Amino acid sequence: MGRESIRVTRSVSLHPDEIELRVSRSSGPGGQHANKAETRVEAVFDVEASASLSAAQKRRVVARAGPVLRAVAQDERSQARNRELAVERLVAKLAEALRVERRRRPTRPTAASRERRLAEKRRRADVKRKRAAPGDE
Repeated sequence: MGRESIRVTRSVSLHPDEIELRVSRSSGPGGQHANKAETRVEAVFDVEASASLSAAQKRRVVARAGPVLRAVAQDERSQARNRELAVERLVAKLAEALRVERRRRPTRPTAASRERRLAEKRRRADVKRKRAAPGDE
């Protein structure tokens, strides 16, 4: 992993030193390689201690994802590739926690949509009326 900053959103970039990487042995099958090589990578990001996030961003992330973000990768045989995957997953979690929902602007149904709805109701009523036994009308 290079020393350049990691882009999370347009306005937020993380310094690589803020992400703690822990390695351990991967679980599952794999024979001797899996038993000896530490290829599982866990990326940990402490939101409160981050210098890259503003106070408002920290509050948003803590409220939505918690004070510590974690991502684990053990998909690949190589530790380097799992490191990349773990960091990508961590960045995706952080970006999702930082995302601001747009406010919904209330709208009214258009005249055409109201007419379509009423026309469909009339069609449905006709179908049901035609299904009724003679004399039930």
